[in-house]
Amino acid sequence: MKPVFLIVAFIVFSLQISAQSKIGYVDSDAIMGQLPDAQDARTQLDELIREWQSELTRLQSEWKTKYDDYERRKLMLSDQARAEIEAQLIQMEKEIVSYREKKFGTNGELFQKQDELMKPVQNKVFNLIQKIAKDENYDFILDRSGGVLVLYAKEEHDITAKVLQELINK
Repeated sequence: MKPVFLIVAFIVFSLQISAQSKIGYVDSDAIMGQLPDAQDARTQLDELIREWQSELTRLQSEWKTKYDDYERRKLMLSDQARAEIEAQLIQMEKEIVSYREKKFGTNGELFQKQDELMKPVQNKVFNLIQKIAKDENYDFILDRSGGVLVLYAKEEHDITAKVLQELINK
C-alpha cells in the first residue's frame, strides 16, 4: 500500500512541476547557417580544405605518373633499379597517407582549425541562449537540431530568431 502511495505522490508532484516549467527551443543548425561569424569560419575552413585537397591530388598524381612510368619500363630495368623505384613508390605512398592523416585525420589540422574557428562562435551562441533563457525565465531550452527529438513545440517558445537577431546586431 505504501509503495503505491509513494508512486502516486511522485506522479502528482512531477505533474505540478512540469505544469509550471517554461520550455523553449532553438535550431542551432539554422543559427549557425545564418550567422555571419559562422559563415566566415566555414569559408576559411573550405579554403583550407581546397588547398590541402589540391596538394593531396598533386602528390597522388606524382605517384601515379612515377608508377605508370615504372610499369612501362620495369622489364628493361635492372633488379637494382627496379628495387630503387619500388622503394621510392612505397615512400611516396607513405607520404601521401601521412599527409592525409596530418591534414584530415582524427586529430589533424582540419579538426584543430575547425575547433579554433568554431569554438568562439559556438560559445557566443551558447552564452546568448543562456542569457535569453535567464532574462525570459525559461526553465529549459532544447536544441531541435541534431540528436534532440522534439515531438511537439509551440512556435511561441522558439527563440531561434531572437538568438540570431541578437547575434547579428552585436
